Amino acid sequence: MLIMKTAIIFDCEFLCLEGSQRRFWCAAHDPDPVIAQIGAVKLSLEGDYALLDTYKAYVRPIDRFGNRYALDPFFTELTGITEENLQFEGVELSDALAGLDRFSEGARFWSWGKDELNMVAISCYVAGVEPSIPAYRFDNAVKLLLAAGMPVEDLARTPSNKLADYYHVEHPALRGHDALDDALSVSYTLQYLLRSGKLQADVFTRI
Repeated sequence: MLIMKTAIIFDCEFLCLEGSQRRFWCAAHDPDPVIAQIGAVKLSLEGDYALLDTYKAYVRPIDRFGNRYALDPFFTELTGITEENLQFEGVELSDALAGLDRFSEGARFWSWGKDELNMVAISCYVAGVEPSIPAYRFDNAVKLLLAAGMPVEDLARTPSNKLADYYHVEHPALRGHDALDDALSVSYTLQYLLRSGKLQADVFTRI
């Protein structure tokens, strides 16, 4: 079995209107849930389990006809992502994924849930882009928290941006629904669980 020395904890912010989630993005006016931001943290799985590096990219979201989606005010208020962010810092989806892949250096990706379905499956399909990161490199960080003993009922009601607070982990101020900050919330939690012995590093390769 290949033992990885790092894990990549990532999160995505994808387009929505108010109520999109409860409608499963199926209303006539809902945008496709394509990504506008990726955030990732490189977590060491050895030594003191340091957070080694971070990655953040704004992605210009496009519709099925190749046109750039305009951001709804609700989405900007929720995430802090503005049209200016996309205009001056945004990159094409393929470039963002290539950057994320380089950042990972081959390590496995973990998200709170299955963000890769929006990042790769939906966004690449809508944009007509060939997925550059295969599905087998992604997994669900909820499995790690189950292995560490977090009750199932608590898992169901704890979003990624509240996870570090759930464990009373001290950390710098984080903004909910910012992709990097949400990834950091999960990363600080995993770091705490590894350092306290409640989670073993080999779990990242055996589940």
